[in-house]
Amino acid sequence: MPLQKGDQVPHFELQDQNGELFSSSTVIGKKPVVVYFYPKDETPGCTAEACSFRDSYEDFLALGAEVIGISSDSIKSHQRFAKRHQLPFILLADTQKKVQRLFKLPKLLFGLYTKRITFVIDASGKVIYVHDSIFANSHIKKALRSLQK
Repeated sequence: MPLQKGDQVPHFELQDQNGELFSSSTVIGKKPVVVYFYPKDETPGCTAEACSFRDSYEDFLALGAEVIGISSDSIKSHQRFAKRHQLPFILLADTQKKVQRLFKLPKLLFGLYTKRITFVIDASGKVIYVHDSIFANSHIKKALRSLQK
């Protein structure tokens, strides 16, 4: 079962779309964060989800929150994806599925893909909302609503 409301988010480090090491401690525990896991760059659903987060990014910033997308894709794939769709937020390459295991995500298709699930984390580093849905566009609305409460 994935992390639940009230759980403390574990520390993690992954490389971002620019090949730089990202440490969760730079944002988690300091401000609200939306961490969304998605199956694959450039697929229709994942592209729609990323572009919806992009289009609402200013709304998240206005609430003091950072948005972070995570999938098993490579740094190069994330780089192309972010550039092609002008994504202003961090994409992390979890190629070894380390962070997926930390967040206790279930495996899809024999562990080949990341589950589409969004975690909203408060400024203390605790999960305040989990949205688990295959419908890509529902994640943005639900994450914004949970931050506004």
